Formats: sequence, structure tokens, C-alpha cells
Amino acid sequence: MEVREFVASLVAGGMAGMCVDLTLFPLDTMKTRLQSQQGFYKAGGFRGIYAGVPSAAIGAFPNAALFFVTYECTKSMLGPRVSSKKAPFLHMFAASLGEVVACLIRVPTEVVKQRSQACPTLGTYKVFIETLKQEGILGLYRGFGSTVKREIPFSLVQFPLWEFLKALWSWNQNHAVDSWQSAVCGAFAGGFAAAVTTPLDVAKTRIMLAKTGTMAASGKVLSTLSNIWKNQGISGLFAGIVPRVTWISLGGFLFLGTYDKVHKGFNQ
Repeated sequence: MEVREFVASLVAGGMAGMCVDLTLFPLDTMKTRLQSQQGFYKAGGFRGIYAGVPSAAIGAFPNAALFFVTYECTKSMLGPRVSSKKAPFLHMFAASLGEVVACLIRVPTEVVKQRSQACPTLGTYKVFIETLKQEGILGLYRGFGSTVKREIPFSLVQFPLWEFLKALWSWNQNHAVDSWQSAVCGAFAGGFAAAVTTPLDVAKTRIMLAKTGTMAASGKVLSTLSNIWKNQGISGLFAGIVPRVTWISLGGFLFLGTYDKVHKGFNQ
């Protein structure tokens, strides 16, 4: 990958991430509170819907930038060796690798953000300090495994679908898609991926919010899902699906549309 392409992916990804995370933050807060064990209203209801936003603001740019740099670098390195028929598998691998690398930044910011969202009276800084005091640096990485297990299936669905929809639209009109068309494809791809991976997102939220020493705090996704199923059934597994799908559909539109626009601007 050339330096120009690297910088384009870095800046475009970072700007896209900040645009989405800050614009749609209230929807993310509602989703977290719906998924929390104590329930929506006990977790804050509609109060303090921007609780945890400092954590999101700090992590948004480097998180998204790291993902897209990894994604584009992987495609650039392996693309020439892969046939067009196997391109979806390349997109899946590149997206999965990007998610794992991005989780190094995403997970600590998610832990602090979600705990602030579920307990808005504490404040982001206090949540950060309390997490370090009680659990140490590893506390900031509580739920790393469950986050990766959510992000990889999500990316395996979203990015190949996004690339496929763009290719189909491009073929239909005999020229490359515009940024707004890329954004529309991103909205559909993101919304669908969000819906099918909601149970994994619920498990991740429960693990991050669980009190130290509880079963959920151990980070076991299957046992957490099993417990949710036993206690709350299908509605528990798909808690927060409406704000999640809405947030990620709109987010897909803004995120992938902004990325495409900024990326093209750098390469013109």
C-alpha cells in the first residue's frame, strides 16, 4: 500500500468513525440500557443520554482509523493474488482482521462508555478510575473475547454485503457508485448485520457491565447467552434490537458514505 493510500484510509476511517459515534450516541445509550441486566429505566431511562460520550469521542477516531488501515492494507496485499470469484472471502478476512486489531482500542473505550451509560450519575472519569482501582488494566479489557466474537460475525456479513451491493449497483449503471450510493449500500448491509448479531451484542454488554466475581464477568459468551435465554427467552436475546438496527443502519450510511467520500477526495 502506498503512503497516499495509507493516509487516505487513516483519515477517512477516523473521520467516518467520529461522525457516526458522536452523531448517533443517544441511540447507542438506549441500546445499552435496554440490554443491561437491571433494565432500561433502572439503568437511567431517557436521562443523561450522553453519559459516556467522552470515552466514545476519545476512542472513535483511532478505533475506526485502525480498522480501515488494516482492512485496506490486507486487501491491497492479498488482492492481486485472489481471483474475482474469491473476492468476498478476501473482504471477510480483511474485515475480520481489521476488527481484531481495532478491538485493542475499541474494548477499553466500550467498557468505560457502557458502564457510564448504565450508571449516568458516576461520570466517565470516575468510571475509568473505579475500573482501574477494582480490576486493574485488565478490567478495561473485560469482554475483549466477546467483542471479537461479536465483531467478526458482524463484519463477515456487513463488508462482503456492502462490497457486493456496490458492485451490483455499479454493474447496473455501468460506472462506479457515487458516495451517496455507497452510503445506501452501507445502510442496508449494516442494518442486516446488526439484526442477526444482536444476541452476541447483548452478551457482550452483559459481560462488560457485570459485577466483578459474577458468572457473566468471567467473559463466557455461551454461558451468558444460555443464562439470558433461561431467564428472559428470545426477547432477552434480542433486547435493544430496534435502536441497534436503527443506529447501525444510519451509522452504516454515515460511516461508509463518509469513508468513501473522504477516501475518494484524497485519491483525486
